[in-house]
Amino acid sequence: MSLTVTLPAGETIPALGQGTWQMAERADRKAQEIEALRLGVELGMTLIDTAEMYGEGAAEELVAEALAGERERLFLVSKVYPHNAGRQGLIEACERSLRRLKTDRLDLYLLHWRGSVPLEETVAGFEELHRSGKIRHWGVSNFDVDDMEELLDVPAGESCATNQVLYNVTRRGPEFDLIPWMAARGMPLMAYSPIEQGRLPRGGALQAIAQAYEASPFQIALAWLLNRPGVIAIPKASSVQHVRENRKALEIRLTPQDMAAIDAEFPAPKRKRPLEMI
Repeated sequence: MSLTVTLPAGETIPALGQGTWQMAERADRKAQEIEALRLGVELGMTLIDTAEMYGEGAAEELVAEALAGERERLFLVSKVYPHNAGRQGLIEACERSLRRLKTDRLDLYLLHWRGSVPLEETVAGFEELHRSGKIRHWGVSNFDVDDMEELLDVPAGESCATNQVLYNVTRRGPEFDLIPWMAARGMPLMAYSPIEQGRLPRGGALQAIAQAYEASPFQIALAWLLNRPGVIAIPKASSVQHVRENRKALEIRLTPQDMAAIDAEFPAPKRKRPLEMI
């Protein structure tokens, strides 16, 4: 299991990061969410994923508050709404995110999902932001193979660094064609909802393997994902206990027998499936 993943440009980043979806939505949870983010960084989970959509900017503001003074340690990711993804709209949305995050740059900026704005406009905006130093890398989210092929056909589309999609042990559709397509181009996949928001089936292979490792089924599901090459996982953890559990998943070395047992219960796809989203 690798602790890092390499982007197409050659930079290595953590394979296990921290997501912020649904954070900053309740005032009574703010303190524990800040504590969780800070602990995650201390434990090496320095890739932080957020978006202008999350709490309409409130999650970005929470990240800024939680991680003030830590910017040089972080690999900071945010995402733009599709309706803001025209060339000028993208630049303005990025500047708003930078203000909320209290930073001068994003390490990675993603198109949250595909909308009606032509990809040429979005890529032109990303490239302008890159030239100005406001973003270091750009990519997309929720793109299937046909979308990715179209993206690479536009000028500078080959500069895409990653694609963030729904991928976990119960949602293995991307393995059929999307992950091989990306791997052939040296492009890692970012997996959101890597433990299906805690809705994994009870019992079965995950439970049996968890008992053997004195772990939880969620840790086994996360370890399964981290065992796969070229995958970045970004689980959300809003408590310090959950952060510690996620981090321990990096230390679990599943055997080929473990992986086979998981495959038997959660089979890899044998045909193309439409890309799933949450």
